[in-house]
Amino acid sequence: MSETIQTSTARVADPCVMIIFGASGDLTKRKLVPALYNLVRHGLLSKNFAVVGFARREIDHDEFRHRMTEAIQEFGTTEFDSSLWDQLESRIYYLQGNLDSLPDYSRLAELLKQVDEECGTRGNYLYYLSTPPSFFDKISSNLGAVGLAKSEADSTWRRIIVEKPFGHDLDSAIELNHRLLTAFDEEQIYRIDHYLGKETVQNILVFRFANGIFEPIWDRRYIDHVQIMVAESIGIEGRGAYYEESGVLRDMIQNHMFQVLSLVAMEPPISFEADAVRNEKVKVLNAIRPMQPEEIIRHTVRGQYGEGLVSGDRLPGYRGEPNVSPTSTRETYAALRLFVENWRWAGVPFYLRSGKALAKRDTQVMIQFRRVPHLLFRGSAAEELEANRLIIHIQPDELITIRFQAKVPGPAVHLTPVNMEFRYKDLAESSPATGYETLLYDCMNGDSTQFHRADMVEAAWEIATPILDVWEALRPRDFPNYAAGTWGPRSADALIEGDGRSWLNPSL
Repeated sequence: MSETIQTSTARVADPCVMIIFGASGDLTKRKLVPALYNLVRHGLLSKNFAVVGFARREIDHDEFRHRMTEAIQEFGTTEFDSSLWDQLESRIYYLQGNLDSLPDYSRLAELLKQVDEECGTRGNYLYYLSTPPSFFDKISSNLGAVGLAKSEADSTWRRIIVEKPFGHDLDSAIELNHRLLTAFDEEQIYRIDHYLGKETVQNILVFRFANGIFEPIWDRRYIDHVQIMVAESIGIEGRGAYYEESGVLRDMIQNHMFQVLSLVAMEPPISFEADAVRNEKVKVLNAIRPMQPEEIIRHTVRGQYGEGLVSGDRLPGYRGEPNVSPTSTRETYAALRLFVENWRWAGVPFYLRSGKALAKRDTQVMIQFRRVPHLLFRGSAAEELEANRLIIHIQPDELITIRFQAKVPGPAVHLTPVNMEFRYKDLAESSPATGYETLLYDCMNGDSTQFHRADMVEAAWEIATPILDVWEALRPRDFPNYAAGTWGPRSADALIEGDGRSWLNPSL
């Protein structure tokens, strides 16, 4: 399902060339080129913009343009308009080259000079690393070696977008950041997380800080606990080799979910400037209570799906997927109980869970407030009052729900929970999008608010790496421990029920 992009009167992005390394891969045709086309549709892409694809495949400019035309017709999120596409297609170029060959980067420099002259891109270069992480270091160092990493004139800029994963543990993340910084400065590096481009995620800040009725009660005095859930109904869909190396903690929780947690828990920034926002987000990650090995055993749960039914269709177990070991111990589900040890949140548990092959696709943040005293309603039919909840639905539905108690009309006191909902689609006209439009546009304009900074990446790995180490040392003996089409292993229910709470599972 596509994301949505809001119509906007924002300024046109800076002129630039977007160089896509690994341009023959799926990301380019499924996400990046459709996102650029959507920016053209909304008048946000400069007329002095161009694309250069860089990959090993031996094709020329015309063949690459033809393939991108086919891609936009197949994967575009809106109706194809040939007149709009023509504006972009004529400014798409291609260079056959090897990512580790320095002479090919010299050829790239010559091509970029040609593109600057033909398209008026003014020497502004945006590098997009749509490649395996093993090439990040080589690409950045080669760009530096041929003088493409830094601009000589103050009026031009060079920026580099790095796709996740940003390392596979703390040590590798530190090493990757160090190597990137040998060629580029920190302010040039944009570590992209397409999750942060989702409209509902971006609106968490506005919802919290632009509404005086919420921020005063956004702390441990009024909030009982927070649940953040990313549930996927699909399995690994042929990505067995990747998932065997990754798992859900690395793939989803360490990056996407920790970033959402930081938006929910951060202090008000002094402004919405990039560093002001990112400073507060990293403070949250640094404030999460470190866990000793025995605490990790108590506060975390992992699972792996077995065969089951999802929406009426039979799904094989994880160990039956292609390129997966029949004895694999890789987790496809994880649940964590974390504590943010600062004055705002001390004692409030944050429950995070994510998994593959669950009962329904749903991503949401649920803030549950403390229960009201029940003495007022003692002896009536309303002794079991449900706590108030605020639910921010991120996908597939984009809405905010406030759940509160109301009296049922009649002479007796009967209470019932009711929902008050706001749907983003009712606010303004929107059109389908890939989720990359906002992030690409921000990068072209030098706005790094929604991108990871080096210290944020490392802070997230400082939380995740000890968990991974314990899980690696204590191999699970009960995998698979949940059937596809359910809400995960029973041990995850026990994790939260032991605190006298329960998961909020979406209705099917």
